[in-house]
Amino acid sequence: MGRLPSPDESKLWRAATGDVRRRRAASIPPPPPPPARPREATVPVVAPRGGGLDRRSALRLKRGQMAIEARLDLHGMTQEPAHRVLTKFIARAYDEGRRTLLIVTGKGTGEGTGVLRQAVPRWLDEPLCRAAILAIEEAQPKDGGAGALYVLLRRRR
Repeated sequence: MGRLPSPDESKLWRAATGDVRRRRAASIPPPPPPPARPREATVPVVAPRGGGLDRRSALRLKRGQMAIEARLDLHGMTQEPAHRVLTKFIARAYDEGRRTLLIVTGKGTGEGTGVLRQAVPRWLDEPLCRAAILAIEEAQPKDGGAGALYVLLRRRR
C-alpha cells in the first residue's frame, strides 16, 4: 500500500478540490455511441470451375446493365422463412428460364441487424441454389447497393 499524504499535501488537495461537487446520476451524459463498424467486403463474382461467364457479361452484371427479370424483397423477414422463400424463388426463376434476378436483403444498420445480408450469400452457395447460379454481384446503388444482390442464373438446358 502507498504512503499517507503529508499535512501540506492534504491541505493542497483540499484547496484544489474544495469547490468540486458530486453530480447527480441523472445529469451524467450518456456514453458516446460506439464507433461505426467498417463496411463489409462486397460479394465477389462467383463463377463455377470451368468458367461459363465471359468478361463482358460479368462487367455488365456488375454495372447493373442487365435487365432484371425477377425481384425478391426479403425486408422484414426472419431467417427461416427468408431461406425457404429464397430457395423457392431461385428454383422457380430457373424453371421459368429467367436469367437476371435482384434479391433485396436490406443493409441492416443497427446492432444485430444485417443478418439476412450476411446469410443470403451463404444460402446461395448451398447445393440447391448453387447448381442454378452462374454469378452473384453486389447491386448498384440504383438497385439497392450493399443491401441487394444481382444473381445471374445458368441457361436452362
